[in-house]
Amino acid sequence: MPELPEVEVTRASLADRLHGAHIEAVHLGKPLRWPLGAAPERLLECRIGELQRRGKYLWMPLTGPQAPGAGAAPREAGGLLWHLGMSGSLQLTEAPAARGVHDHVELRTSRGTLRLTDPRRFGAVVWSATLAVDPAARLLARLGAEPFDPALTPQRFHAELHARRTPVKAALLAGDIVVGAGNIYACEALHRAGIDPRLRCCQLSRPRAERLLAALRETLAQAIALGGSTLRDFKDAHGMSGAFQHQALVYGREGEACARCGGTVRRLVQAQRSTFFCPACQRR
Repeated sequence: MPELPEVEVTRASLADRLHGAHIEAVHLGKPLRWPLGAAPERLLECRIGELQRRGKYLWMPLTGPQAPGAGAAPREAGGLLWHLGMSGSLQLTEAPAARGVHDHVELRTSRGTLRLTDPRRFGAVVWSATLAVDPAARLLARLGAEPFDPALTPQRFHAELHARRTPVKAALLAGDIVVGAGNIYACEALHRAGIDPRLRCCQLSRPRAERLLAALRETLAQAIALGGSTLRDFKDAHGMSGAFQHQALVYGREGEACARCGGTVRRLVQAQRSTFFCPACQRR
């Protein structure tokens, strides 16, 4: 956590408010996962462009102050790649409270103060000249397809899964076939598709792969519509918690009755992560 839905909810709650704002001051707190990679002064007076998302990363393009000369275009100033880590959240407020011990990056802009709060400090804010060069290119290089990308066809999804012998749940969490299927959403998508999380990818038929892709898209779309999931710390840029966790059919429901078939939801550990599923209606 946060996963793709939480990051997309964050992007949507910030995009219009920040687009066109100018950075007036930068404050860095305790070091995060990776260094900023640029002097904070370099960001001053930069204009914020259209906020974008790639997987669980947010890209904030920047343009610098206008160069001297009539009709001169603003100079490119790179951008900031944001990652919320395991416990981070972004808030944009006009009158922020005093900085707390977990507030690690702050941009004061002409539209308010954007603050990254991250209790576990696995998040990061990294400057990069473009997305196509390091460090951004290196950080994004192993990301799989976006789940709603039309280029991710059922045939392609099945072919990439079928080439692996790992359990299907592990392949979803890896994020190099498709991004966004964090633990809660992988559990829910597999339940919707009726697939046992222990099934090896190479045993997955094309119809079942197609059903899984549809279930993953439905799960993620519902999560985005509900503001993501808040299991501990996540809040959107308005300070609102997500609500998808209250709609989950198997995640966190060990010992309860399956909403589909009435069987008992079980929990098992896969790669040190809890997996919730119904053995009665999720078949190998």
